[in-house]
Amino acid sequence: MLSYLTIKRFLDITLSLVGILLLLPIFIIVFLCLIYINKGKPFFFQERPGKNERIFKIVKFKSMTDQKDEHGQLLPNAQRVTVFGNFIRKYSLDEIPQLFNILKGDMSLIGPRPLRVHYLPYYTKKESIRHSIRPGVTGLAQVSGRNLLSWNKKLALDIAYVENISFSNDFMILLKTAKKIFNTNNIELDPDMPDLDDERKHKLT
Repeated sequence: MLSYLTIKRFLDITLSLVGILLLLPIFIIVFLCLIYINKGKPFFFQERPGKNERIFKIVKFKSMTDQKDEHGQLLPNAQRVTVFGNFIRKYSLDEIPQLFNILKGDMSLIGPRPLRVHYLPYYTKKESIRHSIRPGVTGLAQVSGRNLLSWNKKLALDIAYVENISFSNDFMILLKTAKKIFNTNNIELDPDMPDLDDERKHKLT
């Protein structure tokens, strides 16, 4: 496992550099469109826990506006997602900037997705294994149902990935990810499911 993780980091650097070069025209087009749509704010930054729960800032293309109600509160996500934002999310184009997170060493191409920082107290001891490796742009949960899975199922798949990490599994996930980018039938952009902390707080009360 340790030897593969070393190779995995080399592959991450190589593939992310290749990806940046190949996707540069798309990156520029999306960047310019979002500069106009989001009034000069093309990127979305958010703190996420990485390897060993070290906090880093994930970067994505910004798919939602910053529209607020009369009380100064952000409108619900569904009301802030633009038509173009829906398009880039549907085809995972909003994830392209994370290639730079990979180069920095914050992320891997494949691994458990980095979730919200405030979820950290709500993982079981076994689920916390997801933070023993770098989080990924895509992962086993994402190619097994993505937003249509329950939290328990997603986290169980993260455990399975970490416990069985290998080149063959990563290659399989990469192929399935490429296929899913062009097959969006099971991608729900605004799933009607609670946040992990809300769901587990409810079960404890």
